[in-house]
Amino acid sequence: MTYTFVNRSGLTSIAYPFSAIVGQDGMKHALMLAAVDPTIGGILVFGDRGTGKSTAVRGLARLLPPMAVAGDCRFNCDPAAPARLCPACRAGKPASRPRKVPVPVVDMPLSATEDRVAGALDLERALAHGEKAFEPGLLAAAHRGFLYIDEVNLLEDHLVDLLLDVAASGVNVVERDGLSVRHPARFVLVGSGNPEEGELRPQLLDRFGLSVEVKSPSDIAQRIEVVKRRDRFDRDPEAFAAQWERADARLRARISRARRQLDGIETPDETIEFASRLCLALGVDGLRGELALLRAARAAAALDGCERVDAAAIAAIAPPALRHRLRRDPLDEAGSTVRIERAIAELAAR
Repeated sequence: MTYTFVNRSGLTSIAYPFSAIVGQDGMKHALMLAAVDPTIGGILVFGDRGTGKSTAVRGLARLLPPMAVAGDCRFNCDPAAPARLCPACRAGKPASRPRKVPVPVVDMPLSATEDRVAGALDLERALAHGEKAFEPGLLAAAHRGFLYIDEVNLLEDHLVDLLLDVAASGVNVVERDGLSVRHPARFVLVGSGNPEEGELRPQLLDRFGLSVEVKSPSDIAQRIEVVKRRDRFDRDPEAFAAQWERADARLRARISRARRQLDGIETPDETIEFASRLCLALGVDGLRGELALLRAARAAAALDGCERVDAAAIAAIAPPALRHRLRRDPLDEAGSTVRIERAIAELAAR
């Protein structure tokens, strides 16, 4: 089975196998957690250039089991969730039966216009037939899937505002050119970037469930293996993808099994209390920190085949769930991960 990715130029290319990525375990684990439970929120991947950030996101498409779509719906509506159907599906307009389609992984370029992102008037139909019809944008294409933004810290403010509105409501509202359209738009936002090129607005930063830091490998053997695998892939993508299909299939089965087991994972009150105490000790604003901790720990337990989330599971997932939510402390020069580990140690000692 060959998995492809539609890049920002609109061309289709074979995705590099997820399981063939050397190292970067934290990034790969975070992406798999989001695949198990999309309600964790977005994934922010910050680090050096050329560390496989975009490769990992595009390879994620190989791991996602197909999803059911209502008829010919242009918004990827879920036939099993009638309360979240678009107006056309609610009216029963898509004539065909539910079908299975790949989970979308949509690439959003920084140069995208608001019309391209949110959708706009279909000019071709308007000019040819005099009809006012809606042309769905990238938000519609990404519904129930992943929206990937490379260099997300360079995203223009008006697009950040649009993403914040849609992320908060799960609905995209377009009112322009005589059109008034509402459609569901729930997706996992995956952003990557280099911190040297600028910081994210705090409002958008808080929307990411997990934050992962990646670095260039320092081990010479690992660097050699990365170069060798990439060279083989570039010379013969289909043969390389076929070589790793069995390993990707195992990961796909693991994600599918974790999804089925997710609702049965037990989360005791004392575990929730530990998460809340940790967030309070770190001065985390709001409650998104606790929710991200619990959801990520539950997804990790499902991936590992565990039945229960305990304080140790919360501690293990705390750095990626909380490091981007910490306020800067001019009196504390320690990094965010060190501050989190220190707070966990202090709570454990009580």
